[in-house]
Amino acid sequence: MRNYKGYLIDLDGTMYRGTEAIAGAAEFINELHRKEIPYLFVTNNSSKAAEDVSNKLNTMGIKAEPNQVVTSALATANYIKSIKERAACFVIGETGLLEALEASGAIITDSDCDFVVMGIDRQITYEKYTKACLTIRNGAKLIATNSDVAIPTERGLLPGNGALASVVSVSTGEKPLYIGKPEPIIMEEALKLLGLSKEETLMVGDNYHTDISAGIRAGIDTLMVFTGVTPFEDLETLEVPPTYYVHQLTEWLDKI
Repeated sequence: MRNYKGYLIDLDGTMYRGTEAIAGAAEFINELHRKEIPYLFVTNNSSKAAEDVSNKLNTMGIKAEPNQVVTSALATANYIKSIKERAACFVIGETGLLEALEASGAIITDSDCDFVVMGIDRQITYEKYTKACLTIRNGAKLIATNSDVAIPTERGLLPGNGALASVVSVSTGEKPLYIGKPEPIIMEEALKLLGLSKEETLMVGDNYHTDISAGIRAGIDTLMVFTGVTPFEDLETLEVPPTYYVHQLTEWLDKI
């Protein structure tokens, strides 16, 4: 087993469930903090700013600073900036995405756009879809923060950004470029911020199809924890298994 110098960590299902911390999550982060091992939280949630996410974690006793949170919105904004400075973007999304794009220097507009950028938008309307489709037909490229088709909530599974983006994709024939997990783009962005190589880093998560697949596709070792989406019973059916697995993160403390 490698001596990992840094960790990338999922949030929902790994650190917390709704408004409650998952057992062992705070102890896991405390041990990383005690040993001065750098870590970043990596989330497909594009609706919240990094400061809001870190505040939520701290209220649960999980140590986090805003600069330790990599949202799909932040990764999307940084990716667009690497393609074009001051890119003109028509945006469907919430506060986290809008703030990340503006902070990166992107121009939020609905005319002469380089990109249509889609994140979760719980106030989506037919008019927003219409503008997105017309903008793409005028030459803009479609970028989506993440491909999650459903979001787990207290009410059940609700439509995710992948479902919203599919409407625009079907109408225009334009395939979205997805940034978030399981795509490697968000992982590469997180590694840049962590300042470590993929060989020195471990990806921790509960969802095989997003967290663990993102690590596998990016060439990063993975630690799967069975506290969220993917049940332990599925382990034997996985074509490419995680590098390691635990039932709770407390089982990993002596390996940090």
